[in-house]
Amino acid sequence: MSPRAGHAGHPPRTLAFVESPVQLLNVLEWAHLQGLRGAQPEPLGSVPAQVRRTVAGDSPPAGADLTVVVLSPTDPMSRGQLRRMADLARDEGYRVRWENARGGTAAPFSTIGGLAGALRRADRIVMGDPFSRYVQLLLTITRARDLVVVDDGTATMEFVAQLARGERLVRWHRKGGRRGARDLLFAPVSSSARRRLTPSARRRVEVFSSMPVTETPDGVTVTVNDFAWTRARFGPPRITKGSDMVGTSLVETGVVDGDRYVEAVRTLSKAHGATRYFAHRRESAQKLHRLAAETGLEIVRPDLPLELIARRGPIGRTILSFPSTVVHTLPLALAGTGVRVAVCDIDPTWLTENASPRAQGFLSGVTGTARDVHRLAAVTTPA
Repeated sequence: MSPRAGHAGHPPRTLAFVESPVQLLNVLEWAHLQGLRGAQPEPLGSVPAQVRRTVAGDSPPAGADLTVVVLSPTDPMSRGQLRRMADLARDEGYRVRWENARGGTAAPFSTIGGLAGALRRADRIVMGDPFSRYVQLLLTITRARDLVVVDDGTATMEFVAQLARGERLVRWHRKGGRRGARDLLFAPVSSSARRRLTPSARRRVEVFSSMPVTETPDGVTVTVNDFAWTRARFGPPRITKGSDMVGTSLVETGVVDGDRYVEAVRTLSKAHGATRYFAHRRESAQKLHRLAAETGLEIVRPDLPLELIARRGPIGRTILSFPSTVVHTLPLALAGTGVRVAVCDIDPTWLTENASPRAQGFLSGVTGTARDVHRLAAVTTPA
């Protein structure tokens, strides 16, 4: 699909908003497929360890069609990975604008005010998280006719399904029930965002995803993300004989009990001879210390999204995971390498009392719809 023309025959002015490293990775995948212009890239087989400082208002490279706005989160792991991804975006020739969007009470007002002009001029808006209140606020300002949602992991599946059913936008792991005061206060903005994300005669909406889309909203264009940029720019990886394990933040989001999770990791890693545990960027240091002590696994804190880490290598011949985004993305990123991705189901007894009523069904759907993965039965853990 070719990019739409902008004003007076110029390429469309595209503004992308990202809040996580994976979102930025998928913006690069989308831009690669669109053929957006940038500076001539340098080989990325080995990403330099040093990180250049990312400064708001960097000059755009000549001819760049895409500006990436990083709405920086507060946790250090996400910020570190985002800085590395921002460097990769610059290496591709795109402009990157770093916003300390959560750096104090006044930061949101300063950020939104500073972006208002660019939002009004943009012909196309790309976003990684339509559930984000920040993004929903920004959508009330833009006049763009083209809106693109790129993958934010498994949340994309829920977003598309909610849009198709005309439901309000709520993250799948949020517990049901009455909405709080902040939810009610923000409801008009959220409703406006949902309307803007609904295709019309004046607005085109695209979803760019590697996730299975079973309910396609009327008028929404779904474009498949097959990680062509990642495969072209990294690897192929060196493959080791052992197994590696991928961590998840299901404990941190209140879905899975911490004790059950640690025991499941111990049992699964022992059964399959795993030696390394690639931590999710949101996993707590306390939980990771406990995992290292009780399982003997080497804890690895990746400095880039796992799709790039795995493609760069070295990586185990088998990758073990619980239901998460990577059971969909890793088989695509590692296509043709011979690496096997194996997913272990979440036993219903692992769920906490605070878990959303939708959690079990959603997690089962994540596993059940994954292609090219090996299914493992849920391991038994003591009560």
